[in-house]
Amino acid sequence: MMFLRQLRGELRKLFARPRTYMGYGAFLIMELIIVLVYRMTDGQLYMRKLMERNGYESDFYFSSLTLTFMVMLLSMFLLGSIFFALVAGDVVAKETEDGNLRLVLSRPISRARLLLVKWTATALYTFSFVFFVGITGYLMAVIAVGWEGGLFIAEPKMKVFAVYPEWSEGISRIALGAAGIGVSMITLSTLAFMFSCFRIKPAAATILTLAILFVDMILQNFPFFRPFEHWFITWRMSCWVYLFEMDISWPKLTEAYAFLGGLNVTFFIIGLLAFQLRDFKT
Repeated sequence: MMFLRQLRGELRKLFARPRTYMGYGAFLIMELIIVLVYRMTDGQLYMRKLMERNGYESDFYFSSLTLTFMVMLLSMFLLGSIFFALVAGDVVAKETEDGNLRLVLSRPISRARLLLVKWTATALYTFSFVFFVGITGYLMAVIAVGWEGGLFIAEPKMKVFAVYPEWSEGISRIALGAAGIGVSMITLSTLAFMFSCFRIKPAAATILTLAILFVDMILQNFPFFRPFEHWFITWRMSCWVYLFEMDISWPKLTEAYAFLGGLNVTFFIIGLLAFQLRDFKT
């Protein structure tokens, strides 16, 4: 019960910061732009031709479900990573910079418990943010193209191709995919959280996280790194796409999320060790 009270207080502090809401506004604007461009220009021609080449009716499968998947696929890694790194890199470093941690640590609470509460709040923010993007993206897509239609999935990088003609099955896969993205993105937030535990500024923690993420993504795209792609963090984080397969490959998902889980534990322990060695008295 005490942990839940502390977590509630940490969430209250997290959502009291203006930068926590920056991501919500940015994604709403981005989703609106994507939907308008796909609806009012020729941006949808590629997807329609792809559907028709595979023998599927584009008027039926170019739907709100398909558009929601595209928004989540195209935006979450590039734009979402910025705000996850910004919030998670701020959660410890900012309080250290403001001097709040000296007051917090004067109370009978261990540093490990304090970091666990803060990490849990960051993970909950990350997970809930992904569902916010999915829900708002779907609502905007419904306004643009209506709610009828099936779900068409084509992701060549992860070698996933699937179609779901029934709306109920399509929306359940979208929800399952959003949960998968949320779990994947916790690794990014944990990396930023680790840097936030160091003796650095909040902006430096954010920049370091984004630098590692983008270097990882760039190296992964080089052809001669292709045999080693399963060792890249961003490739493992993309495993959520497997949740859209007609027959979900649970062994591949288990391996990928076990890898990410190991990284989460490693990042947290490194951050904890760095935090334990710091002196907040002087």
